[in-house]
Amino acid sequence: MSPSRSELLKSYSPQDLFSCPEESQFYSQCLEKMVFNGGYDRVIEFGAGDGSPIISSLLKTRFSGVIHGYELNATACEVARNRIDDCQLAGQYKIHNQCFFAGYSEIAANCLIANPPYIPAPDNRIYLPALHGGIDGATLTNRLLALGCETAMLMISAYSNPVATIQRAVDQGYSVTNFMITPLQFGYYSSEPKVRDWITQLRQQNKAFYSANIYFLAGVLFQRKSSSLTDLSSELIKVITVL
Repeated sequence: MSPSRSELLKSYSPQDLFSCPEESQFYSQCLEKMVFNGGYDRVIEFGAGDGSPIISSLLKTRFSGVIHGYELNATACEVARNRIDDCQLAGQYKIHNQCFFAGYSEIAANCLIANPPYIPAPDNRIYLPALHGGIDGATLTNRLLALGCETAMLMISAYSNPVATIQRAVDQGYSVTNFMITPLQFGYYSSEPKVRDWITQLRQQNKAFYSANIYFLAGVLFQRKSSSLTDLSSELIKVITVL
């Protein structure tokens, strides 16, 4: 007999998946301001996780479109689907337990959203391999931008080569049209000695920016350039590298 919804939610362990309430809340706030109140109606999400940031945002906004979230972790998908059902949001938030890059072309989305893995390390042999963002932490972020979606709202970490990512986006035809920034403390995964030592090396190469106590996380709205858009990429770089 399969477990009931309540049993599944009770048995869900944050240790099995990435869990950072502060980061999830900020991601949700960025979505509320820059996406769900921005007129987009066909949204696609890379890495839905347990679905909590999207669910929280949907309950606070009047978003009337559909979000397709992609998540490889089957347990996270089941938890997300049950939470979506409990909140009566199944018509707006659909979770796919498959590779985002395999399903991306099937959805005619006008906005891509993601809080992609951004932990930098020489390899993925870290506390939680799913959080590995490549050697400089920006590999998946750059891959998402390369898809060429008309609009993308992505989370950018100050210690994951943010300047190169922003400049690369501009070179690919994007403008930074809005952004939000919050300070975060280094957590369990980013404080792993192997990871922290690597981040220190990136800082010496001007690819990571942080203080002894905090780093900045930015929610960034990238839109295809047009004459009517103001590009805030220079301002974003100044703010995210200030530490």
